[in-house]
Amino acid sequence: MPSSDKKQSTLFPSIERFGLEAVPAELKTTKWYDYFYLQAAFSVNSGNFLVPALAVLTGGLSFFAAVASTIMGAAAAFLFVSLLSLPGSRHGIPAQFAIRSILGTAAARYISSPIRSVTSLYWFSVQAIGGSAVLISLLEKAFEIKLPLVLVSVLLAGLMGLLALIGFDAVKKAIKYFMPFLIIGQVVLFVLFIKELSSIQSFGFLSHSQWSFGSFFLYSSLVFIQYVSGVSASSDMARYAASAKGSFWGLFAGNTFGFSITAILGALSASLFGEWNPFVSASSLASSSWVLLLIFICAMTSMLSINMNNAYTGGFSLLNIFQNLGRVKSTLIFGAAAVVLSCFPAVVNKAQEYISILGIFIIPISAVIIADFIFVKKGTLSEEHLTKLFISQSDQNREGLIAIIFGALVYLALPDLISPGFLSFFLTGFGYFIFHRYIRLKDRRQLKRQQKQKLSSS
Repeated sequence: MPSSDKKQSTLFPSIERFGLEAVPAELKTTKWYDYFYLQAAFSVNSGNFLVPALAVLTGGLSFFAAVASTIMGAAAAFLFVSLLSLPGSRHGIPAQFAIRSILGTAAARYISSPIRSVTSLYWFSVQAIGGSAVLISLLEKAFEIKLPLVLVSVLLAGLMGLLALIGFDAVKKAIKYFMPFLIIGQVVLFVLFIKELSSIQSFGFLSHSQWSFGSFFLYSSLVFIQYVSGVSASSDMARYAASAKGSFWGLFAGNTFGFSITAILGALSASLFGEWNPFVSASSLASSSWVLLLIFICAMTSMLSINMNNAYTGGFSLLNIFQNLGRVKSTLIFGAAAVVLSCFPAVVNKAQEYISILGIFIIPISAVIIADFIFVKKGTLSEEHLTKLFISQSDQNREGLIAIIFGALVYLALPDLISPGFLSFFLTGFGYFIFHRYIRLKDRRQLKRQQKQKLSSS
């Protein structure tokens, strides 16, 4: 049975106590604009600059092509992420718990949730290491203080894990306080980059480079892989929504707007300086300590905001596997694992490789989750589904497991140049839907034959 961390909530009344059980209706008060600024704030951070910058640095795309490529992939992913927020906003339950009704209890607990936990851990560590690099660079420039990357990463990861422990209300309040600093910092970045652009006689490098459509769709596919995994976590945030419509549009608009800013900054930094992190490149342009301070505050607050979210949702994924832990213990364990992983800078240096590896599992699982929820369950969970959830008896989805294996094999077989993320996703989702229809039609025909046999024998 789901745990609600009652012992922990007695000792720490400010810590969120709700685990897998539904959030009470009286606490579902978060408006669409709350979700908009939450997701916009989460988007502009060091980890999310990676793929737009890599599209320029590794893929050879121009600034405009890199921005268009990555926004296209991200917007497609965010549409699905917003759709899968509906179980949370309507029923007040976390994402991985809702996915039991789609994949079945065993598959959700032992396949989907572990992969979601690993994904959240990976991006947590990317953010911690990227933010630490910014902090070290700024301290060295402003005060000539040189700190070891691993030490700073571990300290920041520990702080963010503890903040996420408090729960959704802490995340929401923290972002409200952070938002002015985030906006001011982003304005400073744009001003510095525009000044640098104005000093360049020709702007042709922003639109011309050696690239192919294969490279364009590859990076669109990579960013799609990066964000479509959010379908297995979006209900965690939306369970406090005042309305399903509000959470859907707030999440979609906030994510898309925030990522557009991210893509522009990341691609500009890569095009102008050959540096993937705009905070680092902007710090080299800063002419005063006040500007450096603003960049530093923006970088730190953006990292804190996204990693509070990563740790918050990652804790729920872990809780769905070990449901007797309770939310507090699962979040603490996730935080400890995140601190350990933040000791390894290679997770940033080999980001493209790791994102592709994660895609082997993320893409087919996400495709089955989306296809089942939208086309089989028609975008809603019935009373029967919810009843089975709370008595831990959700039926196993055989067709879904077969489709996931098929999708993983397709992803592995396709070369990078033909965008394996996109193709594997749509082939898996379409294949699952057709296979599911075929099995259900076959079962109905068999049932009719059995009924006819009973009637004829009687």
